[in-house]
Amino acid sequence: MSKENSANTSSIVSKVWAFCQTLRDDGVGYGDYLEQLTYLLFLKMADEYSKPPHNREMPIPMEFSWETLTTKSGTELETHYNIMLRELAKEKGILGQIFVKSQNKIQDPAKLYKLIALINAENWILMGVKDKGDIYEGLLEKNAEDTKSGAGQYFTPRPLIKAMVECLRPEPLKTIADPACGTGGFFLAAYDWIVGNRDLDKEAKQFLKYETFFGNEIVASTRRLALMNLFLHNIGDIDSDNFISPNDSLITDSGTRYDYILANPPFGKKSSMTFTNQDGEQEKEDLTYNRQDFWVTTSNKQLNFVQHIRTMLKTTGLAAVVLPDNVLFEGGVGETVRKKLLDTTDLHTILRLPTGIFYANGVKANVLFFDGKPSSKDPWTKEVWVYDYRTNVHHTLKKNPLKLNDLRDFITLYNPENRHKRTEAYHAETNPEGRWRKFSYDEIIARDKTSLDITWLKDKSLADLDNLPDPDVLALEIVENIEASLDSFRAIIASLK
Repeated sequence: MSKENSANTSSIVSKVWAFCQTLRDDGVGYGDYLEQLTYLLFLKMADEYSKPPHNREMPIPMEFSWETLTTKSGTELETHYNIMLRELAKEKGILGQIFVKSQNKIQDPAKLYKLIALINAENWILMGVKDKGDIYEGLLEKNAEDTKSGAGQYFTPRPLIKAMVECLRPEPLKTIADPACGTGGFFLAAYDWIVGNRDLDKEAKQFLKYETFFGNEIVASTRRLALMNLFLHNIGDIDSDNFISPNDSLITDSGTRYDYILANPPFGKKSSMTFTNQDGEQEKEDLTYNRQDFWVTTSNKQLNFVQHIRTMLKTTGLAAVVLPDNVLFEGGVGETVRKKLLDTTDLHTILRLPTGIFYANGVKANVLFFDGKPSSKDPWTKEVWVYDYRTNVHHTLKKNPLKLNDLRDFITLYNPENRHKRTEAYHAETNPEGRWRKFSYDEIIARDKTSLDITWLKDKSLADLDNLPDPDVLALEIVENIEASLDSFRAIIASLK
């Protein structure tokens, strides 16, 4: 990129951010701003595609084209914009999905006029894919940081995603799925990896753009952000079929099997559905999925996702999934699922993650790496390698956020080029502080409840007062633990009701 183009892009980024701050003064949050930006950017880029040199026929009705927005102001603009959002939501394909349940959150017509002018001043198609993507991804991350919006639950830390992708090393001409894709972070990282590390011919480029990625996202506003995020990153097209389904992926097995599955299923143990009772009151009840292909029937959301992901995976497929601690140690159906996963797949690696890296408070999570396998009477898992990046590790979202370099040691020891040639870092006598250790299948099965919640390192903060983390880090950890406990109590109260 030339210095001139780089400066121009920086200028656009500054304008986009500055306008966001202007709207925040009017009570418009990052999430609402993102949605309005999505609607308007989509219409502007469709307009650019319809003109020379592209001259493409766009699916947008003439009465709702971009130009109809640029010729109006005041109350007339506000009225037209409201009608436009409502009518475009009725359209088919990606157009309808972008505008489904859309609303105008900018109540001041003068501000709406200025935002339209800001977007209209640029040619977005000519702007580099990375530049457009960076603008949008930056807004998504800011939105995730806004704890009041609750958007953090749909946003997985990008350094973690990149590390997971780097371990799987996805190949061209293969399919990648995420059954709870949020804003599409795993797809973007996989796309960047393939483009940056593989030589692609014309067929591979077409396959990557139109046939590689498949996802589900049941929250309409989040799915809209995902579709736009992928579109801005050159995945899919303005009039291509919708490859992010609005359906609940857990309800049924689609029958399609995938080469790679990268996922961070939603936190919260129970699946539930809301309905109106005979007194007109809103009630929730636990939702169980009666799937013949599942090992157990349960309302535990994560255990259902583990079973579903195993079903989705080709017998030659690779999976990397973020899961909370309870999946690793919970008894009953949890133990059954773990045993079945060890038997029917090669569950070869567990990465224990620290607290303080997710926007949801108090989350203790892990990444499970497992390979699909055909049916066999003998267990496929022979040994499980565990990397403990939790004990004596302290991250916070603001002062010490997780960076890709923090996971570099794990990626190196994972040995993506040939994971069958690994070396333990742990040694009982020479390196008891080693974070990388393997356990045999027999050792795992012999553990109480077949627990995969494994640690061997000593917590230094408990033994050495001189090595305590900074007071603000300790205070944040205490707050996180209290909030996590409150969430658990609320879940118990809800279930009692």
